[in-house]
Amino acid sequence: MNKSLTYSLALDLGTTTLAGWLCDDRGCILARQRTANPQAELAADIVSRLELASAGRGAELQQALADGVESLIAALLRDAGVQRAQIGRAALAANPGITHLLVGQPVDSLIFPPHRPVFRGGETVAAAQLAINLACDIFVFPLVSGYVGGDLAAFLFGAESVRPGTLFVDIGTNAEIALFDGRRWRVTSVAAGPAFEGGEIACGMPWKAGAVDDVQVVGDRLQLHVVEGGLPRGLCGSGLLAAVAAGLESGLIAADGTLAASGSIETNLARYLAENDTGRALRLYRDAHTELVLTQDDIRAFQLAKGAVKAGIACLLQKAGVAKEDVGDVILTGSFGTSLQRKTLKKVAMLPENMVEKVRFEADGVLRGVRRFLIMEEGEQAVGKLAASLHPYPLSGTPAFEKAFIAALNF
Repeated sequence: MNKSLTYSLALDLGTTTLAGWLCDDRGCILARQRTANPQAELAADIVSRLELASAGRGAELQQALADGVESLIAALLRDAGVQRAQIGRAALAANPGITHLLVGQPVDSLIFPPHRPVFRGGETVAAAQLAINLACDIFVFPLVSGYVGGDLAAFLFGAESVRPGTLFVDIGTNAEIALFDGRRWRVTSVAAGPAFEGGEIACGMPWKAGAVDDVQVVGDRLQLHVVEGGLPRGLCGSGLLAAVAAGLESGLIAADGTLAASGSIETNLARYLAENDTGRALRLYRDAHTELVLTQDDIRAFQLAKGAVKAGIACLLQKAGVAKEDVGDVILTGSFGTSLQRKTLKKVAMLPENMVEKVRFEADGVLRGVRRFLIMEEGEQAVGKLAASLHPYPLSGTPAFEKAFIAALNF
């Protein structure tokens, strides 16, 4: 590698959000950025995007994603005061669908059974092949299966030592779950939708300045915490969880997810209940320019997302023959922001009972794994060895998952 090219680029490319770190040659983070995935303007979810690509619009989707990555890189370079030509190493992780769209590979094998990737990853690809303007090639993290991607592999790679009974959960549009039982890894994924990243929520937004990332019940009012202070502009993923938890705590939301009628609440908290064109809503904030409203549809979307995650965990534990009481550590990551409070997780019942107290939240878990790869001498071999040890377990459409999913919807 040219010694004048001293900076490295780590990318986590999600269905809803693109995130990146720019690091020096020792792995010290110089800049962090995230932005929306522009592919969402063409199709909201990954299945729709794959179908669009199969119909002949793959190049358009690839260019949209590349444009988003270019915008992300430009922001990182600006923040760090670094020139593009100084980036000497780059690596990225993404789910199987996003990976195939980025490298311009056929996607029919992901859409149709047996849902296997054509491109397996775990190799270095020319930046030009990805329509990305970099002087260096880019390592693409390996795909485990057609439904478990390089993002989970990167998340696990960032954990240098793992105790038996550890559960990893990467919560995003496609929630990926891994369990190490002391002998082997079992991994799976569930379709959670974009709610956890603020997507397709009436007042949703990514975690950045102006996002509400926490909501607390204080007396007879809802207290909002805004990233970097200032006036609230929307709800990010952690803000959505916290808003629902606050609604449950205050009785504004029932255990089945239904918003209360304003006349049924005897405290001043009733003023947060409103009616709009779609029915009942929870009005979190309003000023002359902004109104943050959580609709009944938003709450239902969150229920579907959290129900999928909880059901996926339950099914993976059952497959591994591990009782939930025997799970030692639960490591969460995702696009929520910097943290999630345990009481919030408990209130919304997103994890099986007795697990909440074992949770450790690790912000940017995928990027940590990508960064670790970038500073290792034998990173490619180490990542390949990990990926080969991951045993995928398909859940989608199975009777066990459907049963667990229905049971996990209520709070």
